[in-house]
Amino acid sequence: MTKRYGAAVAVDELSFQVRPGQVTGFLGPNGAGKSTTMRVIMGLCRPTSGYGLIDGRPYPELERPLRQVGAFLEAKAVHPGRSVYHHLAGLAKSNRIPESRVNETLALVGLQTVARKRAAGLSLGMAQRLGLAAALLGNPPVLLLDEPVNGLDPEGILWIRGLIRRLADEGRTILVSSHLMSEMALTASHLIVIGRGRLLADTTIDDFIARNSRSFVRIRTPEQERVRDVLTAAGVEARRGPDGAIEVVGASLEQVGELIGRHHVTVHEVSMRSASLEEAFMQLTADSVEYRDDAGPAFPAGRMG
Repeated sequence: MTKRYGAAVAVDELSFQVRPGQVTGFLGPNGAGKSTTMRVIMGLCRPTSGYGLIDGRPYPELERPLRQVGAFLEAKAVHPGRSVYHHLAGLAKSNRIPESRVNETLALVGLQTVARKRAAGLSLGMAQRLGLAAALLGNPPVLLLDEPVNGLDPEGILWIRGLIRRLADEGRTILVSSHLMSEMALTASHLIVIGRGRLLADTTIDDFIARNSRSFVRIRTPEQERVRDVLTAAGVEARRGPDGAIEVVGASLEQVGELIGRHHVTVHEVSMRSASLEEAFMQLTADSVEYRDDAGPAFPAGRMG
């Protein structure tokens, strides 16, 4: 799909598929086009060309949309004067969902005690939970969640991480956008990464990190010269790292361990070091950020959204 706003291209010939039974993380620097993509999928804005489909159909063609797809795009998308319960009850009635499901969903997201409270009086964390309740109300097989852990305390983040994983294990199709790389690393198994509206990666987290970062074996030893000689003689690249340890690239932990053991060299540490998801993400999207610090590496301005 493509979405233009005048001369600006928000989404540029973007194409990907989200598969059931796994949590797919949707990542990109600030202004990459993630929110626009989700809005197009949900029928909230019309693409300039192309389309976004849910189970093979555009969102406006779904008969009872809340039963087929649950979306959490904006926590405050609630009438401020309406109570938590009546907000969900109204959504349930509009999609012919039994009212009993309202209480079930309130219990699922932990909002039973504030069911009669007006939306205007909710904290950000409670508003997040209400948005999630609306997305889960119809027990849909497809979920689109934009920054679902924003405003939640550590206990709430742990709760939603477990909930999302459990829903994926049930075979649901889940697309989650987040600026928290550490959370994505713990929640998602697959990644869609975009930059400047274009697809940059569509792969597993492990493959993404391997392709966009440098892994190496780290060796701490009082016999540095001897270790380097042993490795060099075996055709293994070894160099001194910034902390004084030896860094070995292009050899496995097992290969290095066998070489060292065979030559009876004294070592204090032999460990594998790999980049984090955040480091791999920064490497891939360095040319797609809105702001670059001339004094250091590129980084997204503010939140990634």
